[in-house]
Amino acid sequence: MADEVKIDKDAFQSRLSHFISIWRNDKRQSSDALFGGVGSIVILMGRNEDNPSFHKNNAMHNQAKGDAAKHLEPLKGGKVPVEVLVKGKDADQNAKHLEKCLDVIKGAGKKVGTISKDSTAGPFADEWKKAFGDISKEVEEVDISLALSSAALAVKDENELRAMRNASRACTGIISEYFIEEMSAVLDAEKKVTHKELADKMDKKLDDVKFFKNLKTFKLPADFDSGQLDFMYGPTVQSGGNYDLKQSATSDDNNLHPGIIIAGLGLRYKSYSSMVARTFLVDPNNSQEANYKLLHNIQEMLIREARESVIIKDLYNKALNMIKSKKPEMEKHFTKTIGAGIGIESRDPTLIINAKNTRQLKDMMTINFAPGFTDIENPNPQDKKSKTYTLFVSDTVRIKGRTEEAGNLTKQAPVDLEGISFYFKDEEEEETPAQKNKSRKDPKIGAVASSNLTKTKLRADRGKQVDEGAEVRRREHQKELAQKKQREGLAQYSEATGDANGVTQKKFKKFESYKRDNQFPSRVADLTIVVDVKASTVVLPIMGRPVPFHINTIKNASKSDEGEFSYLRINFLSPGQGVVRKDDQPFEDANAHFVRSLTFRSMDADRMQDIASQVTDLRKNAVRREQEKKEMEDVVEQDKLNVIRSRKPTNLDNVFVRPGLDGKRIAGEVEIHQNGLRYADLRGSQIDILFSNIKNLFFQPCTHELIVIIHIHLKDPIMIGKKKAKDVQFYREATDMAFDETGNRKRKHRYGDEEEFEQEQEERRRRAQLDRHFKSFAEKIQAAAPEGFGVDVPFRELGFNGVPNRSNVLCQPTTDCLVQLTEPPFMVIALEEIEIVHLERVQFGLKNFDMVCVFKDFHRQPAHINTVPVESLENVKDWLDSVNIPYSEGPLNLNWGTIMKTVTADPHQFFVDGGWSFLTMESDDEDEEEEEEESAFEMSDSELAVSDESSEDESDFDDDASADEGSASDEESGGEDWDELEKKAKKKDKEGGLEDEDSGRKKKR
Repeated sequence: MADEVKIDKDAFQSRLSHFISIWRNDKRQSSDALFGGVGSIVILMGRNEDNPSFHKNNAMHNQAKGDAAKHLEPLKGGKVPVEVLVKGKDADQNAKHLEKCLDVIKGAGKKVGTISKDSTAGPFADEWKKAFGDISKEVEEVDISLALSSAALAVKDENELRAMRNASRACTGIISEYFIEEMSAVLDAEKKVTHKELADKMDKKLDDVKFFKNLKTFKLPADFDSGQLDFMYGPTVQSGGNYDLKQSATSDDNNLHPGIIIAGLGLRYKSYSSMVARTFLVDPNNSQEANYKLLHNIQEMLIREARESVIIKDLYNKALNMIKSKKPEMEKHFTKTIGAGIGIESRDPTLIINAKNTRQLKDMMTINFAPGFTDIENPNPQDKKSKTYTLFVSDTVRIKGRTEEAGNLTKQAPVDLEGISFYFKDEEEEETPAQKNKSRKDPKIGAVASSNLTKTKLRADRGKQVDEGAEVRRREHQKELAQKKQREGLAQYSEATGDANGVTQKKFKKFESYKRDNQFPSRVADLTIVVDVKASTVVLPIMGRPVPFHINTIKNASKSDEGEFSYLRINFLSPGQGVVRKDDQPFEDANAHFVRSLTFRSMDADRMQDIASQVTDLRKNAVRREQEKKEMEDVVEQDKLNVIRSRKPTNLDNVFVRPGLDGKRIAGEVEIHQNGLRYADLRGSQIDILFSNIKNLFFQPCTHELIVIIHIHLKDPIMIGKKKAKDVQFYREATDMAFDETGNRKRKHRYGDEEEFEQEQEERRRRAQLDRHFKSFAEKIQAAAPEGFGVDVPFRELGFNGVPNRSNVLCQPTTDCLVQLTEPPFMVIALEEIEIVHLERVQFGLKNFDMVCVFKDFHRQPAHINTVPVESLENVKDWLDSVNIPYSEGPLNLNWGTIMKTVTADPHQFFVDGGWSFLTMESDDEDEEEEEEESAFEMSDSELAVSDESSEDESDFDDDASADEGSASDEESGGEDWDELEKKAKKKDKEGGLEDEDSGRKKKR
């Protein structure tokens, strides 16, 4: 089976017809710029090499076929006619085949498209070149390398992108979960291992099927076949001053040198390539750290600015301008090319990122961004091999639309300074303060393990200990994050923008009751008050004419009695009248004259009461409709689900859904279709969820829970029954409710703990099987979806209890979110949407604190998680710090409504005034106030005397005072003058001033 050749006929026909249609459209244009007017195209593929270079000739063959093929007959009979000429042993027959090809070329026109830099070799290639040379004078060769890239290779389809994502995940897995561990072990043990040996170990990982199945950072899809992986670059390991950034670079036989280490590799999966390279800093100095930060900022800027229609040379110039503005001395070390297109070709020469390329980026392109600094002089070299060094970073990126930031396919490989820095120096060695305070977020990254020595002999107190070194590193890291957040805020809101009053400005709405006079109700002819429910209008008789008032202009109506008359008062909405938010109505001309109210008098009290009730009901219905309309504003109408009809779709049966459908709870099944999911129960009720609307996919096992969950968080809400929902959850109960514990036959033969132990074993086995079943289905959902989300699993060990809504639940972090999936209403907070986290009520003596998540969208209400146990405080801080979210803490609950209104009123001024620094300043101010309060108790002698002469009312606060002190104060209140009191106070202060001071403090309180 391994040698069986399978040709993807559909992929061949689809890609070939797409290429030909672009070619034909280009020929119809008068300019004919892309293909240069060629009538035929010749793409030659020579001998099958062991390590093909995948230039455009190889790439076109593989891109069209989808898989390497020996037998081309199945390609016939498609939309595009295909003729296969087989080269055999008969030389005459082979010559006739070549002659036939040449006749087709000559018949198609004088211009023939070829690849200029064609290095194809082999017997067949030589024969063709000789035959083609005979007609070279009759035809004109046109280089179509750019056309091939634009029409066929540069822009990928979904299947090609899926293959590149798998290649990227395999690349980052080898770097982050294997190479870093191996390199750390070698450096920590001070072993002598060559670059080639390390590279060979990475090479052998390609055959380790279990390694790719057990990746921790992310999960590869269930249909991933590691047998289709192959190296297209490296793997290479370089250190010790000798660096080569070319794709042809190889690892030498020199030993790994602790300093600047560059490791990179490129993998090809189903012929599609991905590359990743990282620079690792071992005991770096300040200069090396600063240079790497600059390189990292350049890479982030390139990925951020790479969008559709962007000209390639503009990207390079932006990177160059960043260097000139921040560290101009590094310009001479910057590489001349900083990446190229990648896909079937390992390096597309038409998409090289340099200062001259005028080609534009397009959606669905894939680019390998690879900036670097070469031959940098080290101001503080450790040894001879550290005098010069090179910095290099490489990522594979997918270009998206004009408004979307490019997607980094290899972002899981650590790239920030904390992630690639290693510190192996002994404590006795001299280190700079920056090195001593360097933070280490990931236990895999730092090479020096934290000490296991405890500062207490009591086991109960060991969990409360705080690592002072870790606390210092955390504070330093938080300081950097706060400064970065401030810079980003100033850059984003570079000019005065925002809402005038901190809320979005309301628009004036016009309401029309009737378009024509004949639409009035017939009863208005009687000049009576008419409530027209159909038109949501109240018609009032004014000076002999019926005047309609739309219900949205009416505030309320009331009836009152005075004597024999009843009065109906109708109040209207007008500017400056309301004192609450709902009355703050916009008006076209606020300076115009407005009618505040109208009063009608009648002797028919029942009639007046009936009208008042009708107006009130009409107003309530109008408000209800407005609220429903506002609530449904963000609900989207999904596209139609493409149901699989040719086969039975993959399904998961006997599951329940939350939020539940109308009626009694009934189990149903979930099916995976072409573009989404469908849940259906036995009643025929359905819920369709499209892949394009899925933002996050979670799997929560039933460990320590009663249910196993597949949870889907949507981009836009959908309607389930009569309610909108942004979270849909499929679950099954983990406990076997049908198990008859009393009627089990085994109970007749077994007694004691043996049967109970067997039941526990069976329960564990059933739970494990249920977890595997649901997790496998979640992975199938991910594999069926074109892109955008993976299966995220909550980290229970990082969880903490809190109250995000009504009940106390376990909030658990995941890779990208903070979630609570057990009890509705569910909570899913994306970490990338969080601006800052503030911890409230953090003070000594309180058992709980509150957590407030402020979002980057300042108009969005901050999320509160209340009543978090104070025992979780350090864990919460560590987790927030590890995911690069700045946090602050304070002793009080803040009024976030007022704060966010201030922020949205003028974000620019908010950040100019210091941004979120006021949160940390407030906690500092509280500390200062406490110090001032404590210093207030340090009274002078005269104040002590006066405090002792307090009245009985004041002495009520001194319940804990001793009897002696109470009697002394009674004696002193007997009528002594100030001088005598002052002398006594001084004497008492000399003898035992602490006792009086304590008394004074208690009275002060």
